[in-house]
Amino acid sequence: MEKQEIRKAEISTPFIKLDSLLKFSGLALTGGQAKEMILSGAVLVNGEECLQRGKKIYPGDKVAVDSIHVEVSACAE
Repeated sequence: MEKQEIRKAEISTPFIKLDSLLKFSGLALTGGQAKEMILSGAVLVNGEECLQRGKKIYPGDKVAVDSIHVEVSACAE
């Protein structure tokens, strides 16, 4: 079984768009790469395939690409 890597992403806004989160968390190097990953069906949001680049991701949501999981939380102010 493949080892999972869990990354934390703290956002200071109410939400972040999925393609921006992929770049912010280091899963994609460019917006184009993020777009390709999403449209190919490689990205799961809360366990379900998501094909929407602009999907709003809120604190508490979980995004996964392969064995890398990103947990989104709000920045403590």
